[in-house]
Amino acid sequence: MDLDKFKVHGEPLIYGAMVSIALATIGILVGLTYFKKWGYLWREWLTTVDHKKIGVMYILAALLMLFRGGVDAMMMRLQTAAPEMKFLDAQHYNEVFTTHGLIMILFMAMPFIIGLMNVIIPLQIGARDVAFPRLNAVSFWLFFMGAMLLNISFVIGGSPDAGWSAYFPLASLEFSPTVGNNYYSLALQISGIGTLITGVNFIVTILKMRAPGMTLMKMPMFTWSVLITNVIIVFAFPVLTVALALMMFDRLFGSQFFTMANGGMDMLWANLFWVWGHPEVYIVILPAFGIYSEIIATFSKKNLYGYTSMVFSMVIISLLSFLVWAHHFYTMGQGVMVNSFFSITTMAIAVPTGVKIFNWLFTLRKGRITFTTPMLYTLAFIPIFTIGGVTGVMLAMASADYQYHNTMFLVAHFHYVLIPGAVFAVIAGFHYWFPKVFGFRLNERLGKHAFWWIIISFNVTFFPLFFLGLMGMTRRMYTYSEESGFGPLNMLSFAGAVGLAIGFVILVYNIYWSTRYMPRDTTSDPWDGRTLEWATPSPIPAYNFAVVPNVKTRDAFWAAKQDNVPLFEDKITKIHLPNNTGKPFILGVIFFFLGFFLVFSMWIPAIVAGVGVIIMLAAMSFDRDHGFYVPAEEVIATEKKLRGETV
Repeated sequence: MDLDKFKVHGEPLIYGAMVSIALATIGILVGLTYFKKWGYLWREWLTTVDHKKIGVMYILAALLMLFRGGVDAMMMRLQTAAPEMKFLDAQHYNEVFTTHGLIMILFMAMPFIIGLMNVIIPLQIGARDVAFPRLNAVSFWLFFMGAMLLNISFVIGGSPDAGWSAYFPLASLEFSPTVGNNYYSLALQISGIGTLITGVNFIVTILKMRAPGMTLMKMPMFTWSVLITNVIIVFAFPVLTVALALMMFDRLFGSQFFTMANGGMDMLWANLFWVWGHPEVYIVILPAFGIYSEIIATFSKKNLYGYTSMVFSMVIISLLSFLVWAHHFYTMGQGVMVNSFFSITTMAIAVPTGVKIFNWLFTLRKGRITFTTPMLYTLAFIPIFTIGGVTGVMLAMASADYQYHNTMFLVAHFHYVLIPGAVFAVIAGFHYWFPKVFGFRLNERLGKHAFWWIIISFNVTFFPLFFLGLMGMTRRMYTYSEESGFGPLNMLSFAGAVGLAIGFVILVYNIYWSTRYMPRDTTSDPWDGRTLEWATPSPIPAYNFAVVPNVKTRDAFWAAKQDNVPLFEDKITKIHLPNNTGKPFILGVIFFFLGFFLVFSMWIPAIVAGVGVIIMLAAMSFDRDHGFYVPAEEVIATEKKLRGETV
């Protein structure tokens, strides 16, 4: 066996990463052993099927990936901060911007959204769990193992280096002979299967497990956004899975799907990627719209303005999201008629998005607004996202796009869309629902400090990129000459990136400080919420609701508080819950090794791992879990303990 193919040579940063990963791993193992937490870890987390714990694990993974993707971003900004910098060489810079895009979109934004989805959706619809709890655990462990497989590429074999979109022929074996793009195809396949399973699970959960009386048009807006998002997932992710499988065949087995000879078609990859890729944008943004809708209604003390139009605008956005993909390559020669069609559909998608903006503004009008940390992120989102939307309409014009395409103007545009449209939303949702999950709020003073650092620094980082793009600076340029004139604005952008890092450090410190010092919430409703999740105790018991609520109107919990509309009318009885199982975790581990062996074309171990996957799938298919019952007396005692009242 040639061990050299496992090694990554030449960069002190990579050697430092190897050492830090080794030390962190040893520290975790020693800590678990010293504090005797192995049993707790296995019983409570690795084998859990509780949607709330799975959601927390998604969010923890997303925060870890936010750190990794943020370090990548800082390295890129430092490398371009001044002319002819030598911090990164060209190859390392290629790897960094490739993994930055992959991690931030697929392994930070998506798991953060899916984590909030896991925690909140069953609570908002009055359910005790998701439709398929064990499948939910499989989803998480496939996502997590796919993320870990991509991340070890940095220190074993080399990272992907053809951009996050991995265009052919650059991503082919001919032009990218290292194993980096093997990691790309296999890690994304494994995690993508997990995401696809999530899509099916939550569609069934929302359509079949709503509380009595909760019709579709009585669902909270976040639940609506998640339903539509998961429909997009079910239609979009199979395209990515097929494209990645074809990429794997080209790179591992010598097929010719995306080559420029022997009947291959490199543009086939571009089309397949963006048929998934642009709906993917709305997979992370539509749930964000739902989060903002919940926060605006709660902290304005008003019903959401234009509920029906909000729902239909999201449906229209989801349909149009599949009709705009070619705007990503206007310049690649598909002709005037095709460019014109996709230009029109791209501009059309701004209309339902604009409807939502005005609905939020009308909800705020004459509201009794409380400027909490979640509300501040939401208010900042509206003007910043609008800048991203307006520049998107500029890019939608095919003729003008010949000037903007592949410049820093485009980079600024999609950061002005995705950071307020996803990152601000998950931070806002994290602050908003944190007390529901953990029983105490994050400190508002520290939260607002982090907010101002992040908002101001974001604009300092990315607004200069619009001007750099118009000046002619292309994206993915790892160095430039002093005569280009790009230096001052790039240095300003780097200063903004440092400010962003400070803001995120304050956010993480807030979690630590609040865990130690914030008073515990005994009301279960710290924000005076409107939807059903706030009717449960905090922290939430395993069964969610002692009695399944009866819903008679939208914002059922608000109606119960304000108008004395009865919400819980039945008696407490025994509650059925599923048993924990370690099989999803074991399946994920085997998938990880299957992917790793395929990356390095280690065929015999890969076949063994593939057989292991089949055995585990068969074992799970024939495994009948009859679950267990929580006695009514235990439910009553738990409610008394958590609510501090007579039940």
